[in-house]
Order: sequence, then C-alpha cells, then structure tokens
Amino acid sequence: MRWIPGGPIAGIVILTSTVACDGSGRDPTPSNAGSDAPHVVASDSARRPDAGDTARASEGIDASRDDVITADGWGPLRIGMTRDEVVAAAGDDANPDAVGGPDPQRCDQFRPARAPEGLLVMVESGTLTRISLSRNTGIRTADGIRVGDPGSRVLDVYASRAITEPHAYWPSPAKYVTVWNDTASSGERRGIRYEIDADDRVVHIHAGSTSIEYVEGCL
Repeated sequence: MRWIPGGPIAGIVILTSTVACDGSGRDPTPSNAGSDAPHVVASDSARRPDAGDTARASEGIDASRDDVITADGWGPLRIGMTRDEVVAAAGDDANPDAVGGPDPQRCDQFRPARAPEGLLVMVESGTLTRISLSRNTGIRTADGIRVGDPGSRVLDVYASRAITEPHAYWPSPAKYVTVWNDTASSGERRGIRYEIDADDRVVHIHAGSTSIEYVEGCL
C-alpha cells in the first residue's frame, strides 16, 4: 500500500479490494468524497445531552468503558501511552503491511488488533496522541455523540464551547467542530474534534492532544 500526499484524512492509504470489503484497514473516505461505503445514519435513540451538561458529562464518565471515547482515551487506551503500552493493551497493528504515515517512525496510524473496526490510533515519536473513529456507531463521546449523528446536533450540544472551522476539502456545510477540555488529567491540552461532511453528518471523531487538529492523517 502507498501513501497519498493529498486529500481528506480518510484517504491516508489506498486499500486493496479485500481490505475495503472487510473493513479491517485504514480509515476510509466517506461516501460524499468518493467512497462506495454505505452512509451511516444516526440512531434516534441516542440520548441528547443538554449543552449545560457537557462539561459535567466529560468529567464524570468512566473513561475505561469500551463504548465511550473521551479526550483522555478509549477503553484500555490512554492518550500519552507509549506504543508498547498500546500494543500490550489492545494488540499490535491489525494491518502491518499498510503504511499509516509518510514517516511511520515519526508518526503512524493503525488499528490495534483487539480494537473495534473503525478505530485508529495515532502514535507520534512513540507516544499515543490521538484516537480516531469512523464507520462505528457503537462508540459515543461522553456527550452522547456518535459517527452518523447530524452535525447540527454537535453544535446544539456544545453551543458556545464549539470552535467551528470550514472543512479543508469538502464544501459547506462540511466543517470541523472542536471542543477543548477546560482541564486535562495530564495537564496538556486535550479535546474532541468532529469532522462533519457535506451532508451534515459526523463522519470522523478524533480524541486526544492537539494532534486532533491534523487535517490529513499525520499532517
């Protein structure tokens, strides 16, 4: 597999047809950006937190749950872990022949073998800095938002806490919505970043350090 120097984050690698069918490879390009993957539709049953509850929800959630992603991590994975700790907690690269970045020694993305489909970790200089979700509606943020939810819901939930920017590759209403934690257990800046496509749907959720602001994989 080879690195693609341009395009959305979802296009960091070209997958073989087998990988594309079984979903075990890198983060796929959403349907509106040329993918033939089915579009995810949000469940109406998901709880919609009030905007005033979001900070308390983030602080009170059990970060070790495997159905919740927070700015500090997901399940057994914690932002700030070494690569060896990531592998011990969730398994080694499920697709070792794929290239997760232009310089994997500096920055690499991969799905740990025991992690759910659609979950990628980013390891920079040996440290876990970001966890990303796509094509997975079984994991939610502490504020109840999942891949496939309407982008408008993200804005409603976070209100003035949301920092909104136009998407680098997709037309409006595609955007990035970033929410930073007021405090982080590590003392470093941590947050959640939602990528919303031109159909106003959440297609990626990134959690972790300032690396969540990268717009194209490790770049």
